[in-house]
Amino acid sequence: MDREKIQLTSSEIGSLWGEYVNGTMIDTVNRYMFTIIEDEAIKAIFEDAISTFERQKKQMVTFLENEGFPIPVGFSEADINKGAKRLFSDIFCLNYLHIMTLHGLTGHVTALGVSIRKDLRDFYDSSDNDGKRMYHQTIELLLEKGNFQRDPLFYPAKKPEFIVSRDFTDGIFGKGRCLSATEIISISFNIKKNIMAKTLSIAFSQVAQSKEVRKFLMDSEKTADHQIQTFSKIMHDDNLPTPRSWETEVTTSTDSPFSDKLMMYHTGFLFQAAQVYHGTGLASAMRTDIIATYETIILKNLMVTKKWFDIMEKNKWLEQPPLAPNRKELANDT
Repeated sequence: MDREKIQLTSSEIGSLWGEYVNGTMIDTVNRYMFTIIEDEAIKAIFEDAISTFERQKKQMVTFLENEGFPIPVGFSEADINKGAKRLFSDIFCLNYLHIMTLHGLTGHVTALGVSIRKDLRDFYDSSDNDGKRMYHQTIELLLEKGNFQRDPLFYPAKKPEFIVSRDFTDGIFGKGRCLSATEIISISFNIKKNIMAKTLSIAFSQVAQSKEVRKFLMDSEKTADHQIQTFSKIMHDDNLPTPRSWETEVTTSTDSPFSDKLMMYHTGFLFQAAQVYHGTGLASAMRTDIIATYETIILKNLMVTKKWFDIMEKNKWLEQPPLAPNRKELANDT
């Protein structure tokens, strides 16, 4: 059997479809940011990101066309309003690229995990290497500019210890305990992700054309802020620092650089991706109050996603992924 010619599975097609749509969305934002960035070092990294995705996009198109699947519409230059005033500072653009690179790395690894055909595995392996290169570049430049926010530091214990009491899980009744290093991983990361979601919601709500979209984005900003405050309180209770906000990195411009469709999709993408990280945090939490916090936030995000879906469907902005064949309809047609 020619391993390069076996038919791609539904999971492989689904991964390509999702990577294409999400990739074109982020690429569209990157292309706008490239036009407004003044710092030459930051601009160079964005130029690398744009050329890298252009190469990846061509390969994804080839894969889909060879399997006979239509190329998704995704996002393009049509979703950029050229000549729009600056909406973000240079440093926010760099932070944006860093966070989106993390999303890309997660997507590449997930896609690699469901890929069987060697040429597709090679593609995702190469894409993952591209993402890791971008990850290192963004961190190095953020560190150079004194703008990378590290997680809290711990002091080492004298020796390994074992859990000896059921009180270890108690965070609601009784004394409770301090946060573990494994719990802080997800809490800190979720704060950073919510800061990004809040900042983009503020920026997008300033420039959205539709009143319905603007209202949704304003509500999304409040939701993200509440989650930031909730997670930050858990950290503050143990006298641990939290990442700073980025709201001041958004200008006062009301001139939209993007289509309402792109801004809505981007916001939904962040809330849906957050569910994955909230689930990871829930799985690693061993304190009852933290578990309850994640459960509440997950349910709230599901409500936000439902409102998002209704607006996207109403405006015909939500592209349909490939579906399994409907055998009942096929049987009725014969």
